[in-house]
Amino acid sequence: MNEMRAALYDSYGPPDVLYVGNTPAPSPGPDDVLVRVHATSVNGGELAGRAGRVRLVTGRSFPQRTGIDFAGEIAATGGSVTGLREGDRVWGALPRGRFGSTAEYVTARPRQLSFAPKGSTLVEAASLPATGTTAITALKAKARLAPGERLLVRGASGGVGSVAVQLGKALGAHVTALAGPKNLDFVRELGADEVLSYATTGPSELGTFDVVLDTVGSEHAAYRKLLAPGGRMVSIAFDLDRLLPSLSYLVTSTVYGSRRVRFFSGNPRHDLFAELAGYVESGAIRPVVDTVHPLDGIVAAHRALEAGGVRGKHVIQIV
Repeated sequence: MNEMRAALYDSYGPPDVLYVGNTPAPSPGPDDVLVRVHATSVNGGELAGRAGRVRLVTGRSFPQRTGIDFAGEIAATGGSVTGLREGDRVWGALPRGRFGSTAEYVTARPRQLSFAPKGSTLVEAASLPATGTTAITALKAKARLAPGERLLVRGASGGVGSVAVQLGKALGAHVTALAGPKNLDFVRELGADEVLSYATTGPSELGTFDVVLDTVGSEHAAYRKLLAPGGRMVSIAFDLDRLLPSLSYLVTSTVYGSRRVRFFSGNPRHDLFAELAGYVESGAIRPVVDTVHPLDGIVAAHRALEAGGVRGKHVIQIV
């Protein structure tokens, strides 16, 4: 195997710059596993990368690749790898700053993956590695959400939001979900206690919360005002067009505010993937797939995510 098919682009720009072409297939080093990718999903970070909005990280060398998370089966293992073998069903994500899982094969270190959840297809599973581990980190590690607390999930129908609603309920919180008007019934079916439309309900009408999870990346100050004393707000998104003001606000809030805003960028490891698999196998979290696209439909998948209104994740089926 010398070459494989992968999603590529030769310049930054809109979804139309993407194409499927041949590229050298990876070979596992002694500490790597080679994964035959069955499916991957489209994440917001890939849209920013493709558009050139984070070119200080992605650079100017082309062609570039896309894709962060993956679900598949192990095709080969390096000589130093133990506990994993050819044919194992696994899922995971590439380390922060690396793209390229939207391809037939990908190499990863064992710490970047775990066994995929039993009872789910690999296409279903592909909707969860990046978003699911982000939701776990946000609610458990950053916000330390406790049973009985009031949680507001902003952007509740999207990839992270749809998982956070389910996880919040599993952790014993009272969950209020804020979503688009067309997605209210969908979010209610995920288990939210209250579902409100952002089109008709502004921050001043929402009440008070112990934890606010923001997946949108704007109006941080307005939503921070909703926090009860000792409340925590976790934001996983920035408005890249107002990056410096957003960063300045978050830094100031973290240092001086009694109601702190926490921001983080996920870089999950084996233990988080394994924990997520446990939630899926128990039924506490279910994969939510908006649309399954073929690899040749990568342009349409990026367009669809940019258009908004997604329910869960857009998944790219490779096999």
